[in-house]
Amino acid sequence: MHDRKRHDMQDYTQPPYSELTETILGSCFDIMNELGSGFLESVYKNALFIAIKEKGLNVETEKRFEVIFRERKIGLYIADLIVEGVVIVELKCCESLLGEHQAQLINYLKASGVLVGLLVNFGKRKVDYKRLHHPDYHAACDHAYHVLDCPVKHP
Repeated sequence: MHDRKRHDMQDYTQPPYSELTETILGSCFDIMNELGSGFLESVYKNALFIAIKEKGLNVETEKRFEVIFRERKIGLYIADLIVEGVVIVELKCCESLLGEHQAQLINYLKASGVLVGLLVNFGKRKVDYKRLHHPDYHAACDHAYHVLDCPVKHP
């Protein structure tokens, strides 16, 4: 079972929250094996919520993040799922993942201050996914996991 303390103690030989993202993706593969393709996004979101809860993890659905500009609220992003408060999961049911889907998740990461996001597509017979990082998380940190001080703004 995962707990917050375990996530705070990061293994710098792996990308941030790699064990947690592997658990989430494992649940996605299980869902595809059980349900198959062809359902609406909301069906997969509900199934993933159940699967993640069954693993003892904290999960929120449709978490709202305000976008602030010059101390004024100018927009609102609603993420599909956020797991353990540290990974945003954005679900799609489409032919293929596009650049605009990645941009959407990156904007969620920026608006929320969350470090890691998973973009998951249930639109084909096999689950397709991309792991994305907060834009302030330097790419060099991903290639040199032993780097201890990768600057990231946290809320």
